[in-house]
Amino acid sequence: MVHLAQIEYLLIIAVIPFLFLLHFVMQYRKKVALRSFGDPILISKLMPQRSTRRGWVKLIFFSIALFFFAIGLSRPQIGARVKEVERKGAEIMIALDVSNSMLAQDYSPNRLERAKLAISRLVDRLQQDRIGLIVFAGDAFVQLPITTDYVSAKIFLNSISTESIRRQGTALGEAIITGLRSFSSTAENSKALILITDGENHEDDALEAAKLAKESGVRIFCIGIGSEQGKAIPMPDGNLLKDENGNIVVTKLDEASLVEIARIGDGSYVRAGNSEFGLETIVDGVRELDKQTFSSEVFEDFNEQYMYFFGIALFFLLIEFLIHNKKRRWMKSLEVFSRLQKEDSK
Repeated sequence: MVHLAQIEYLLIIAVIPFLFLLHFVMQYRKKVALRSFGDPILISKLMPQRSTRRGWVKLIFFSIALFFFAIGLSRPQIGARVKEVERKGAEIMIALDVSNSMLAQDYSPNRLERAKLAISRLVDRLQQDRIGLIVFAGDAFVQLPITTDYVSAKIFLNSISTESIRRQGTALGEAIITGLRSFSSTAENSKALILITDGENHEDDALEAAKLAKESGVRIFCIGIGSEQGKAIPMPDGNLLKDENGNIVVTKLDEASLVEIARIGDGSYVRAGNSEFGLETIVDGVRELDKQTFSSEVFEDFNEQYMYFFGIALFFLLIEFLIHNKKRRWMKSLEVFSRLQKEDSK
């Protein structure tokens, strides 16, 4: 399969038709100028060296050279060369709360969108690390397995919403357990789980899960998002979320639980702000992890073919150069013929 790395250079080929048009106009003007000197048949006999075809032939060879030169500039690549590289870094799983409480608007535009922006910035700061995404509410599942493809991580991140999980709730323990299962077996002291949530755990024992994480060599970093005063939860239909008794549900940040989870998980806790989400502290903590050498990863690198097209272009350009231009000779003949006409008129 042929791949063009810089396809925009193919626009140069569009110049070729204009070269032929320009040459045609110039040839026409020369023909008109010759007619002003006398009979075209007589002039052609007096100037045997003159050839209109030669100009067209030179233009054709020059156009072919320009065509292949443009293809060369576009960097055609064919096939695929397999290369192996090694990376050193940490394995990081990001667990994001997608329960309805994350729709509270004590952050702009709401908790969930602010958290997604923070994750995107966190991904931009990471280097040579493998990353994965977990979403959780009443249940938890892996949205993106451990990978070094940060572009895919952002694509999956953009698709996350409160509808990603049907069962509502906040199962922090399930999110931690799911994260533990997602790390590779080869990683030892280079595993980190970043938990982003308002901390309102309604489902399970998150502290026991944090203890298990520490025993497994996984450090837990928590980012608390929300306010202590609490905020009502706006629903997609425009109404506020209410309980079974008709009372408006107010969601508050359970900071104490997150601090304890981070402590047990041998990590750190950061409270997110509207302007600064606390990424610096999290990134610094992750960088303290022992860097692991990952298994060799395979990627494709296409073979460059531009040099062959440049060679073909040079070949046709040399041919165009070697075709002699007799313009000076027939112009001299034209000048002699003009002087003879003036002498006869006298």
